[in-house]
Amino acid sequence: MTRASLDEWHQVVEWAAEEGWNPGSGDAASFHPTDPAGFFVGRLGTRTVSAVSVVNYSEQFAFLGYYLVHPDLRRQGLGLATWRAAVPHAGDRTIGLDAVPAQEDTYRRSGFTSANNTIRYGGRPERSGTSPAGVVPIATAQLEAVAAYDRQCFPTERCAFVGRWLTAAGHTTYIRQRDGNIAGYGVIRPSRDGHRIGPLFADTREDAEALFDALTARLGPDEEVCLDIPEPRQAACALATARGLTPQFHTVRMYTAPVPQNWLDRTYGVTSLELG
Repeated sequence: MTRASLDEWHQVVEWAAEEGWNPGSGDAASFHPTDPAGFFVGRLGTRTVSAVSVVNYSEQFAFLGYYLVHPDLRRQGLGLATWRAAVPHAGDRTIGLDAVPAQEDTYRRSGFTSANNTIRYGGRPERSGTSPAGVVPIATAQLEAVAAYDRQCFPTERCAFVGRWLTAAGHTTYIRQRDGNIAGYGVIRPSRDGHRIGPLFADTREDAEALFDALTARLGPDEEVCLDIPEPRQAACALATARGLTPQFHTVRMYTAPVPQNWLDRTYGVTSLELG
């Protein structure tokens, strides 16, 4: 097991694409600098055969993703060996992950507890036909304020990551303003198939709808989008349905210790399944 450079991690992203995860086209460039020591690969000789990321966001919280083994080499213990070598990187931090349902029991045996389902909605978005008021593209001067808003919508502070994510090549970010304050923000980015929206955080469904409409306004009529919604957020699921999106699959958000669930209150779409 070795730590992977950004260049080496691109191969793992290709595996994720082949699994149907539909990663964003430039996700690795934003993910890897968050914790460069947290990306692990297992090798047989010089061949990369397994991978997992254990990204430390803060002294309290880490997120695990990209747990993959090459399809030709599964059920040989290679993934478990990589897992056991990588997870200690989190130390005593609470770890979160999004599990495919078939692996939920496996993660439970490793000390994770299920918190909620996350449903991927996708399709060709229907247009509202109106220009949303109070929604503007993000400006550099607003990055700090948006990062502060993000802290209300995620289990820990992640200011450096947010700064990269909002301004990454190909990413389009809008903010919702009310009375001079931020009432939400959203990001859309190109992915292997269409576009992914994430995060979509907002004070109210009305705010989230305005952001969704702004984010999708310039898409072509045949372009598809997807976003991942925590199932407890029925208002978010209703928004996706109202805009013509349908459920595609679900994952299970799990943690090694209790996490305050108030971060869900403003969540209409998570940032990613790979990094939380």
